[in-house]
Amino acid sequence: MARNISNRNSEQFVEERLIVGLFTGSLIQHKDLLDMLEDVDSKMIKEKTLLHVGVRLGKADWVEELLARGADTDIMNDSQQNALSLAEEMVRQFPDDIECSKVLNLVTLVHRRDQVIMRRLESSSSRSTDHVTTVASPECDIASLKSSVDSLRREMKSLVNQLSSSLEELKAQVCGRNALLHCLEEAVTSTADDVTLIKCGLIGEASLSQPTSALARARQECVDAMMRKTRIVYGSGVDNMCRLYERLYDGDECTACIIKFLSGDDWVKVMVDMKSDGIGRMKEKFMDLDGTQEEGKDWYSFCDFESETVYFGSLVNFLNSENAVCSYLVRAFSQLSLKLVFGNEGRPYSKGDVEREREWTRAIEEAEERRKRGEGLHGCIIYALDGKTLKAKVCWLAAAVPRIIGYHGSTKGRAILQQQAPSLLSLYSNNVMGTLLASAKR
Repeated sequence: MARNISNRNSEQFVEERLIVGLFTGSLIQHKDLLDMLEDVDSKMIKEKTLLHVGVRLGKADWVEELLARGADTDIMNDSQQNALSLAEEMVRQFPDDIECSKVLNLVTLVHRRDQVIMRRLESSSSRSTDHVTTVASPECDIASLKSSVDSLRREMKSLVNQLSSSLEELKAQVCGRNALLHCLEEAVTSTADDVTLIKCGLIGEASLSQPTSALARARQECVDAMMRKTRIVYGSGVDNMCRLYERLYDGDECTACIIKFLSGDDWVKVMVDMKSDGIGRMKEKFMDLDGTQEEGKDWYSFCDFESETVYFGSLVNFLNSENAVCSYLVRAFSQLSLKLVFGNEGRPYSKGDVEREREWTRAIEEAEERRKRGEGLHGCIIYALDGKTLKAKVCWLAAAVPRIIGYHGSTKGRAILQQQAPSLLSLYSNNVMGTLLASAKR
């Protein structure tokens, strides 16, 4: 579509779409636009390139793709920072952010590679001029080296484009086969429906329904129930809240069981500020689990145990992605569900259950040992370990499971938990989820 626009307008259109994609979208959705980009090092607002923006946002997948397409790590922005210095600054500011560390590793490797290439070219140039009487100026040498590196980058971009083309051909073939499989699936489903109708007619069970429709109906009932409990105090956005509930229900069984449980509780309330990423206008001050007095404006969500109310600032912006918003919401939901089902001030076990209490204490100790050994831990786990009381640590550690899954998605979130806190994931899956589902009214 963009290729039909004039060259400059087309390039500007692609750049603007990619900037928006870096802030709010996934890399997979924007690879076609990257293929349209004429110059991956094109400077935009405040002399920033796409690489600068990707590094600043900690988008490791975007940074990896841009570097593979030949993005220059030495280009300076308006603050005279190149990609490497910017990545180092982000790690200093957010030392516990795994994505920022990945970005720094990627940029450092490519930067070192480019430095090696430059040194080899410089050495080669020096040897080739040993027997030449005329000495070239340093400016000419530098220009020649830059030209050689630019040539290498163009070759890299060409290879990436060829690979993209091959992948598109493969994708077309796969889509063709998928279409055949889809037809076969429809035929099998139709046959199964016919058999079901015959069965209903023979045994008189007219109430027999398809499992798929039953699951879809149960899902819709849960989402509708949550929407009835939800009051949008500031702004508007019923569809946005509905989408968040659907995302939590569909994303993973861990987050789904929380929605199923809360949807059946008649007293649960959700207060939402659609125009802010904080809850300060709805809850000015509150007491946190570790006894600390907190300012509502500094919090994205909060669970009030006494009133069974969740306060939630749902604004999505360039600092607060939908993934982050989803994780803040499910954190508060998780704490409320634990309080309601176990009745033990938000702890993930019942009063007097000594065995479960010991298991959660061991999970904390295991995470503490990993931190002492310098092993990487997710920010949600570190936040829990920094709690001032054992109660706060246990409650926040339990909430870290659905929060990590809510942010990263089922596959990646579970992989992070399995690698960093396997006993925590096991405890939550085997004890908490089963109890929530067994107590759910829907």
